[in-house]
Amino acid sequence: MGDSYCSDCKRNTEVVFDHAAGDTVCSECGLVLESRSIDETSEWRTFADESGDHDPNRVGGPVNPLLGDVGLSTVISKGPNGSNGDSSLARLQNRGGDPERALVMAFKVIATMADRLSLVSTIKDRASEIYKRLEDQKCTRGRNLDALVAACIYIACRQEGKARTVKEICSIANGATKKEIGRAKEFIVKQLKVEMGESMEMGTIHAGDYLRRFCSNIGMNHEEIKAVQETVKKSEEFDIRRSPISIAAAIIYMLTQLTDSKKPLRDISIATTVAEGTIKNAYKDLYPHASKIIPEWYLKGKDLKSLCSPKA
Repeated sequence: MGDSYCSDCKRNTEVVFDHAAGDTVCSECGLVLESRSIDETSEWRTFADESGDHDPNRVGGPVNPLLGDVGLSTVISKGPNGSNGDSSLARLQNRGGDPERALVMAFKVIATMADRLSLVSTIKDRASEIYKRLEDQKCTRGRNLDALVAACIYIACRQEGKARTVKEICSIANGATKKEIGRAKEFIVKQLKVEMGESMEMGTIHAGDYLRRFCSNIGMNHEEIKAVQETVKKSEEFDIRRSPISIAAAIIYMLTQLTDSKKPLRDISIATTVAEGTIKNAYKDLYPHASKIIPEWYLKGKDLKSLCSPKA
């Protein structure tokens, strides 16, 4: 039951949904307001402890234009005694081989890693596209899949303006080291440069690209986040020769010292994945410009003397 406007009754009336026919009928005059509507809800309920190996889905995944068959191929499922599928037919299909099996596996790994980092679908699709271009060049054989996939995600994040640090990528890379991911990234850039005939555009990293995430990890409020963003923007006017990640971490450390709940350097390091020594060095370069880069509205009622002096 629900309310809807009826053209015969000239007012909102209660309507009845006929799920069998797909009709929406006015309960007062019987007029069919909508016919053959599609029920998009599930036909079943699945409980994790009851489903076992039985999958009630009768359709496959979404269409994938990066696959030769657009993801519409048929897969024979395995099942004991033929209850959920014919095991002999499944063996025969596996014996025949699938030329795109490695590509499908790589796409699944990309999707899993992207979900762990809570990345949007556009980044996941861009990473899949980059890997597909490598696969088309037949240059992925014998290489570390996890490192290649992680590098594809790193490049996709930069190209989409949602940069992630290498340490963040490394944390979800299924054991691939920072060094392996770095080498894989250089390999991908080199291979795609050969394909395109020019250098691949990866996007410029700015300190502001990391702020929202870093501030959220530390638990800063809206006012503090706004102050950090303005401070980073003003710091760009000075010649601070440090990486954007280091500058972002150092500014967060600087502004947290002006609050009542001062955050220790160790907490800042964990939240930003930047080493304590690196934050100290960047802070040392920013400290002389503190009065010029920190917003005046944020300094009201605060004393810059509370900032700890960097050690020489």
